[in-house]
Amino acid sequence: MKITASSPFLYTASEAYALDVAAIASGIPAIQLMKRAAREAFDLLLEHYPAPELISVYCGAGNNGGDGYVLAALAAQRKLPVQVIQLTAAEKLNGEARQAYDFAVQEGVNIFSFAQAAAPSNGVIVDALLGIGLRGAPTGEFAAAIEQINQCRLPVIALDIPSGLNADTGAVAGAVVQANLTITFIASKRGLLTGRGSAVCGELVLANLDVPAGTYDEVAASVERLSLNELMSLLAPRAADAHKGDFGHVMVIGGDTCYGGAALMAAEAAARTGAGKVSVATRPEHVAAILARRPEIMACGVVSGQELEPLLARPTLLVVGPGLGRTPWSEQMLQQAIKSGLPLVLDADALNIIAEGRVVPVAGHQQHSPWLLTPHPAEAARLLGITTAEVQADRFAAVRAISVRYNASVILKGAGSLVASVDGFIGVVTDGNPGMASGGMGDVLSGILGGLMAQGLSAHDAARLGAVVHACAADLAAEDLGQRSLLATDLIPYLGQLL
Repeated sequence: MKITASSPFLYTASEAYALDVAAIASGIPAIQLMKRAAREAFDLLLEHYPAPELISVYCGAGNNGGDGYVLAALAAQRKLPVQVIQLTAAEKLNGEARQAYDFAVQEGVNIFSFAQAAAPSNGVIVDALLGIGLRGAPTGEFAAAIEQINQCRLPVIALDIPSGLNADTGAVAGAVVQANLTITFIASKRGLLTGRGSAVCGELVLANLDVPAGTYDEVAASVERLSLNELMSLLAPRAADAHKGDFGHVMVIGGDTCYGGAALMAAEAAARTGAGKVSVATRPEHVAAILARRPEIMACGVVSGQELEPLLARPTLLVVGPGLGRTPWSEQMLQQAIKSGLPLVLDADALNIIAEGRVVPVAGHQQHSPWLLTPHPAEAARLLGITTAEVQADRFAAVRAISVRYNASVILKGAGSLVASVDGFIGVVTDGNPGMASGGMGDVLSGILGGLMAQGLSAHDAARLGAVVHACAADLAAEDLGQRSLLATDLIPYLGQLL
């Protein structure tokens, strides 16, 4: 997703409405805000499609529909071919939306009811149907109009948000507009950047409508978009007399039978991220392959928790889960790791075993050693005892609930990964690409996180920086290799470039 936005802050629908109220209270009439929004959208439309054969604007009620009517009027003023396909009758429009409708009529815009209008066959479509207030699935003619927009296979510009997308969660309950370009007004809505939002928004542009800067002081943002440039300051320059002991010792615990590659990828990523020393505790049959691939890694074969226990005196933190499996061996490895009291990055089957209650955390451990959990949606569902669909219906609520339940920093992976801290902060990762949908990507991420924590970053800071570095490395790799063929290990060389 390409994003054009200067502000890192992301807002819920209610927070966005509060910003509108604050902007109006500052002295900007509501109809003026609507006209500014329509002008910004119209200029953007012409920037991308300079000579449209036809502009078809689907208008609902409320301010979103009003934005559409004003845009249509502006197009008519420029003598461009334009039509409005109306979903709400004029007599049911109120306030600024009715004023906008009257403006469109005044400028001679052709307005057709949805029942009477033919589906557009050329030009550009503007989606001004539902706006950010939607809860649940679109129904009736609105659902039919959304399906028609998608079936036209024409370029689509969505005003504020693609109709059918939940502005707070990024979830979709029914029909949703598939936009090529979304222009959102005054504030970026958090649902645009995670869940289905990442897939249906297309290019995302923020237009602040020239509201006074003080407006944003009136409403505290709940979520922030994470930026690599800003987060890189978390890594201090290395002293000229630094030695490997200054940068921690990561031990990766995992690699049950048939899964040795996962532990290796995590260990190699930790080393490339800058950990001073990296070791692996794994099944003995994997040791030779690990040493052949990466001799800098100290590989230890262990067959039981009893053999692992003395090795835990050396590392400064543990990455547990890559290729761990769910066998008795796996449970012994995890139990010893938790018992050690060391900081933990927990991924994959470490999370599943905990969710199943087969390894019970030691009482009081979380007051002394930080945890960083990295579930994908299905693992998150297991940790919370709900369904994957429920997680995806509100990813923000899910990541916060996991953080509270386990007193841990959490990365909820997926398009628009979310990073939650124990103090309630949530960050959204907007880098990354669909090529990351391949095996081993999570193992590389867990290694990156371990490498950052080994160098002294808190679990929260490591989660923020690590999630973004992982996504940016994938973007660099995809530029060179393409998305379809992207492998997890392709990311590792790019970690050096970024860090």
